[in-house]
Amino acid sequence: MLLTGTFHRALDDKLRLAIPKPLRDALTKAGNTVLYLAPGTDGSLALYTEAVLSGLAEQLNQGSPNSQDVRAFSRLFYAQAQSVEIDGQGRVRIPTELAQLASLQREIVLLGVRDHLEIWNRASWDAYHAQQQPRYDELAETAFQSAATRNVRPTVRPARESEGQLPATD
Repeated sequence: MLLTGTFHRALDDKLRLAIPKPLRDALTKAGNTVLYLAPGTDGSLALYTEAVLSGLAEQLNQGSPNSQDVRAFSRLFYAQAQSVEIDGQGRVRIPTELAQLASLQREIVLLGVRDHLEIWNRASWDAYHAQQQPRYDELAETAFQSAATRNVRPTVRPARESEGQLPATD
């Protein structure tokens, strides 16, 4: 599932957001009608399928459970995450506390970001976009270098004779 695009939307009085059909189709392809809305980064909210949220949980499990940052993030993230359902008209209702957390007003922006959706206050997105877009090339270079570094596996070097391994004989 690849989610892309920028969609300008309006919240109704009940804090419902209409998800565009291409995104809705991608999200519900595997029969997902329940999604999870959680605090995102940079003042946004993140909307995940259960499978993507489970993958995120697995990534968090890779960190030390004794790490103060892992514990704090887990508490803040999971305590505020809520399940939401797509209704018959393709809308999800944003819980009031999450709408307040992201300073959502009537005008919002919905972004497809690879495996999840982000929901932004329109003014916040416009400011973020204006600040980051000039750095696009620099960000791309850093992002792809980071991805390459994550995919490099450490190599095991053979033991030397001085480390107790006998020399090879023919």
